[in-house]
Amino acid sequence: MEHRPHRALDRNLATSADRADYLVELSNVVRRTDFGGSAPRSLHRLALVVDALVRLTGDRDVAVYCVADRSLLGGRREFEDAADARTLARWVAEGLVEEVPDADERVLEIAGMTGIQVVTADHYDDHRIEHPWIQGNTWQFLRPEAAGRGAVRLVPLDMGYRTGAEISKKMELSALKKQGLLTAGRQPLVEVVGRAWRCPDTRCGLYSARRGGRVMLPRMRRGVPTCELHGTPLLDDGARPGAAQVKVVLDGACVARFTLDEGTRTAVGRAPGAAEDGIALLGLLPAERAALVSRRHLTVSVRGGAVTVRDTSTYGSRMRAAGRRGHLGPWERLPPGADRPFRPGDEVELTPGLVLTRSGRRFPAELAGAWQSEAARTPLPPGAAEPTRYF
Repeated sequence: MEHRPHRALDRNLATSADRADYLVELSNVVRRTDFGGSAPRSLHRLALVVDALVRLTGDRDVAVYCVADRSLLGGRREFEDAADARTLARWVAEGLVEEVPDADERVLEIAGMTGIQVVTADHYDDHRIEHPWIQGNTWQFLRPEAAGRGAVRLVPLDMGYRTGAEISKKMELSALKKQGLLTAGRQPLVEVVGRAWRCPDTRCGLYSARRGGRVMLPRMRRGVPTCELHGTPLLDDGARPGAAQVKVVLDGACVARFTLDEGTRTAVGRAPGAAEDGIALLGLLPAERAALVSRRHLTVSVRGGAVTVRDTSTYGSRMRAAGRRGHLGPWERLPPGADRPFRPGDEVELTPGLVLTRSGRRFPAELAGAWQSEAARTPLPPGAAEPTRYF
């Protein structure tokens, strides 16, 4: 199939979303390599998508509104045809393409407000908390795929449902990507994430280890952890302190979240006592439900980035573990007085309908340890290189 001239595409590009028939996540389409040639970036793929929309609608003037990441034009060297980069720059200048720092968020903002169909192959797993309408959506997203003879067809993209653990892991990857903390193979730089950092400017507290796991992650620039504010290389300040987040869930609804710091053992119960700095559930539950919870029902410990839970109750507790994809296993009685690993997605039931669960969020120290453990369990394929070590 011959390439459609770029000027011929101009008439199909809308200058605003309210004038468009379809919304196109341009960065996603242009970077696809499963159709439209093998170049890392090509505007020919947009032409193929527009042709597919013309066939789908029978309208040669079908209008698309394109949103692109700023990095798409910033990586102009990856366009095999230099004319593509010049055309994209012209489209941005003329308002035919909206250029934003994060195309995903802008696309979902428009789609959520207008209900317009979106051409993309992205499942947006890391955006499902702010945009819950994505879950189970089977009609609003169209995926372009090769149709033979150089053409493209558009097929409905079933977004499916994602568990809290799956969403959180995707959010972790997105946060690390924004800070330049992923390798080319999309693995976290665990030896950076697992360390504490400090800025040489003593007035800068962005990376202070005293803030525990809630400290800001460093930004990698030219392979060096760098202060976001001052642009100077950060100093290694030792192993990062751990932290973990737990949620109290009553009848399926989260009623409270608590962040626990490294080195703590926290009592959870009806009224564990102010002196013990515990988590009191009395004020979160109806009186009849609180009566079924022991004064000190559980303890949760954070040690070396690992989190454990221990049953200390009169009434007993049971636990179920989340698998690698977040799916929960069967309930098992929690042995009293024994520490059990308490991982993201795991649930401990104190009384029917009342659950303590690990938030899917993993703070940097635990995140680094978790990814190291996963890497150790997954053997490298024959001939693959070992991960780069930075320190």
